[in-house]
Amino acid sequence: MLQALDAGEVRRWAAACVQSMDAHRAAIDRINVYPVADGDTGSNLLNTLRAALEALLRAPVMERSDAGGAFAVLAKGALAGARGNSGVIISQLLRGIAETVRDQREVGGPELRAALKRGAELATAAVSKPVPGTMLSVLDAAASATGPDSLHDVAAAAAIAAAEALDRTPDQLAVLAEAGVVDAGGRGVVVVLDALVAVIGGKPPELAAAARVTADAPIAPRRAENPLVAAREAGSDLYAYEVMYLLENATEVDRLRDALDDLGDCVSVVGDGADLWTVHVHCNDVGAAIEAGIDVGRPRKIRVARFADAVSGEESRYTKDRAVVAAVRGDDLAELFLSEGVAVLRVGDADVPTPYELLQVITGTGAGHVTVLPGDAGLMEIADEAAIRAVAAGQDVVVVPCASPVQALAAIAVHDPRRRSGDDVVAMAEAAAATRRGAVLVAAEAAITWIGSCEANDVVGFADGEVVLIEPGPPLSDALIKVACGVVERMLAVGGELVTALLGRDAPDGLAEALAEYLRTARPEAELVVYRGGQSDSVLTLGLE
Repeated sequence: MLQALDAGEVRRWAAACVQSMDAHRAAIDRINVYPVADGDTGSNLLNTLRAALEALLRAPVMERSDAGGAFAVLAKGALAGARGNSGVIISQLLRGIAETVRDQREVGGPELRAALKRGAELATAAVSKPVPGTMLSVLDAAASATGPDSLHDVAAAAAIAAAEALDRTPDQLAVLAEAGVVDAGGRGVVVVLDALVAVIGGKPPELAAAARVTADAPIAPRRAENPLVAAREAGSDLYAYEVMYLLENATEVDRLRDALDDLGDCVSVVGDGADLWTVHVHCNDVGAAIEAGIDVGRPRKIRVARFADAVSGEESRYTKDRAVVAAVRGDDLAELFLSEGVAVLRVGDADVPTPYELLQVITGTGAGHVTVLPGDAGLMEIADEAAIRAVAAGQDVVVVPCASPVQALAAIAVHDPRRRSGDDVVAMAEAAAATRRGAVLVAAEAAITWIGSCEANDVVGFADGEVVLIEPGPPLSDALIKVACGVVERMLAVGGELVTALLGRDAPDGLAEALAEYLRTARPEAELVVYRGGQSDSVLTLGLE
C-alpha cells in the first residue's frame, strides 16, 4: 500500500486512467445525454487523458522528476489536448492538483485532499453556467469527502463519495432520470478516482475497472425513444457544431467568454495559469466563434466537429480482440509459452531488455487488449514501462505481476479468451498470486543469508524469495537433488496439490525422477508436472498450486 505518490506513481496513475477510461469509453458514450446527447463524453475523456499521458512520457526527465512536476506536465498536456466539455473539466482537475502540489517531491493524503478540493474549484469555474447533477457535482462530492489522512483513505473516501454522488445525478437532472442513466461525465470522474485507488493499493487498474462495471450494471440503458437522443443523433438539435481551439497571447478573456455565450452554449474558456487557454463552445456560426478568439488573442489547433457527422462507433485498427505476451529467459521456456499461443520476448541469460523491445512485441500482436506476463521479478519494471507506452498509444494493456515463470504458466493455464477481458485478467492475476514459487541455484559468490552464510558453489534453495536451505558445494547431482526435495518439502508443508518443475540448463540427469520418487513416497496426494525450461539463472524453478 503506497503511503505517498512520487513521480513514478503519478505516471502509473495517468496510465491507469487511460487504461480504465478506454475500458469504459463505449459505456460512457452510450449514456451521454447531457448537456447534449452527442455520445462522445467517454471518447473525449479518453482523448484528453491520453494527451496528458503522452505529454508526460515526452517531457524531459528534469520536468517530471518529482510528483509536483509530473502533475504540472499532466495538466498542461490535458489542457492542450482537451476534447469537449468533459475534457476541459478534467484538465482543470489536473491543473488544480498541480497548483496545490507544486514543487513537492511526494504527495501524501492531506496534500491529495487539498489538491482535489482545488481541482473541483477550478473545474466549476471553467463552466459558464454550472448545473447540479453533472460531473461537477461528482467532483465536488469527491473533494468534500472526509476521513483519515492516509493516502489510501483519502483516495478511497473520494472515490466512494463520487460514486454516491453519481447515483444521485438522475434526481438532480430530469433528462437523466427520463433516460434512465447517470451523468456520463460523472461516471468518468469515478473511473479516474477508482484508478487512483487501484494504483495506491498496488492492484492492476483493470481490476478496478471490472469491479466498477459490475457496480454500474443495475443502471438502465438509455431508451431509444428518448426524444432528446433521437433529435441529437439526427443532427437537428439547436446547435450543430462543436468548436475548440487553443488560444495564446489572450488579452480580454472575459470578453471572449461573453461573446461565445451570445453565440451558443457549453462555453468554457480555461487556462493553464500561464499564457495558454483552451476554448470550447457549441454553436451554429463557426466563423464567429473563431473570430471571437482572433479578437483577443492568437488561436491555434482549431477543431470543428459537426454533430450530425458523429458515428456511434469507430473502425478498430486491431486485427484481433486480445493476446497474451510473456517475457522469458531460456529458449526451451520460450518454446513452451509459444506452444500455448503466447507472444514471447526472448530475453538472454544476462540481458536486460529495453521497454521498447517489449513494446514491439505488444504492438506486434495486433490485439486491442494485451495481458503481459513478466516471467521474472527483474522484468516487472520494464513490463510496466512498456505497458504505459502502449496504453498512451491507444492499446489496452494490463501487466499481471509474475515474479517467476511458474506464476506466468499458472496465469496462462486459466486464460480464457471467451471471457470478458476484465474477468480474464482477474482470473489470471489470482492464479499467479496463488502460485507459490521456489528455486534451486548455485551460489556465484560468498554471501550472508537469513539462515546463515554460504560460499561460492554452495547449493541454495529458495521458497517465495527467501533462502530456506544451504547445502555445501560442490554442486554435484546428490547435493542438487537433496536441496530440490528439501525445498519442495518446505513448500508443501502448508498444503498444495500441483508441483510444477522447470529444469534449468544445468539440471543434472535424474533430477526430475528423484523429485517424482520423493513425491510418490512422501506426498502422494501432490501431482508433479515437469518441463524443460533451459533457464541459466537457476538449476530448478518450482511452482506450487
